[in-house]
Amino acid sequence: MKQNLGSSLASFGIKQAFSYLEGNPRKNMPQLIKWAEKFDWKGNYAKEIRGVKKSLSDPDNNWNILVNNFWNLDAGVRKKTFENFFMNGVFRARNKLDESRARYHCNVPWAILMDPTSACNLRCTGCWAADYGNKMNMSYETLDDIIRQGKELGTYFYIYSGGEPLIRKKDIIRLCEKHNDCMFLAFTNGTLIDEAFANEMLRIKNFIPAISLEGFEKETDSRRGEGTYKAVEKAMDILHDKKLLFGNSCTYTRTNTEIIGSEEYFDFMVSKGAMFAWFFTYMPVGVNAVPGLLATPEQRKFMYQQIRKFRKSKPLFTLDFWNDGEYVNGCIAGGRNFLHINANGDIEPCAFIHYSDSNIHEKTLLEAYQSPMFMQYKQNQPFSENMLRPCPLLDHEYKLAEMVDKTAAKSTDLEHPEDVHDLCAKTVHAARTWKPVADELWRQTPASN
Repeated sequence: MKQNLGSSLASFGIKQAFSYLEGNPRKNMPQLIKWAEKFDWKGNYAKEIRGVKKSLSDPDNNWNILVNNFWNLDAGVRKKTFENFFMNGVFRARNKLDESRARYHCNVPWAILMDPTSACNLRCTGCWAADYGNKMNMSYETLDDIIRQGKELGTYFYIYSGGEPLIRKKDIIRLCEKHNDCMFLAFTNGTLIDEAFANEMLRIKNFIPAISLEGFEKETDSRRGEGTYKAVEKAMDILHDKKLLFGNSCTYTRTNTEIIGSEEYFDFMVSKGAMFAWFFTYMPVGVNAVPGLLATPEQRKFMYQQIRKFRKSKPLFTLDFWNDGEYVNGCIAGGRNFLHINANGDIEPCAFIHYSDSNIHEKTLLEAYQSPMFMQYKQNQPFSENMLRPCPLLDHEYKLAEMVDKTAAKSTDLEHPEDVHDLCAKTVHAARTWKPVADELWRQTPASN
């Protein structure tokens, strides 16, 4: 009771602070910082407050610019993002998730990643979705029920992938509209974003696209097909002109890492209006995967260093899903922070781990969270004391196979089922060669001490 009351009071205070900021962000932000210093009488957040104070005192500071860019968004989108992401996704969800985890003794995710369809209008080199075609789809009713179940346990953040999720754009809009207390994001190739869809985004206000790019025109079109880059540029321009929130999803491979990690590329994303960028390293998943696209240890280290460097100088919020393990205590999959449900309904630990012992058409979300496969994740996380080696597939030889062998999990690839040992064999060299590099980097981080 006291915990819920404290959370409610904190939520109310933050909501009031946001309303105060809306009046005049530049003028009122210093006063809010003074209030924060006054209320933090124990000094628990003194370091963070000093950092914010320093950043906002300099108009050229990248974080100051990013905050001001947020206030340049459409006012309705800005308000809805604050309410759904921060108020519901953080404060409201925190207690519900903690209660669910304690009550059911299993992982319960902060976010659910799900595929409305396996269909895609592109055929990108090395992508497993290209093999599936349009053979798998989850109905609107199934997607709706996943969100309903998720909210009951404390999940308010939903991410669409595929396939190309915007092939189902009408259903996605319906779901955003019905569950207007949730935040929705989609990993999309961006080619289906037009004026009409952007107007729908303005209407519902709780949908954010993360548009995939492989670099500039040469790199993007070489993997995604001729004309893709120009179509993506057009989509980004439409979103920016309508003051909508969006970002980029970037996969670095052996052929494009130096471009993805370049200052020119970061400046390009900022100039187009992106406010965030999520970085992934290529994973050789699927029978037609190309192991030769795996980034080298030197390239992965390069991305580790570049992203951290640009966090200090570019107004762009960035996440590196392999190299940021030190901030989230390693692997966040397996329901610890997120999971994946494919278009066939198979409930998987991760978008890159296509093995499952549960299907949404046969089990509830809670039953899946308590299944042997997900409990293997819970029992083994983190997979290393070195949080820069978070992944059971990419960073640890046959660790994924070991967990799958202890369960009844099967390959969820309906076209070409892949033995988990064969999949792990593709990443053995990467795991072995990354370990000494990661160990050296880890020794240099404050988190290791």
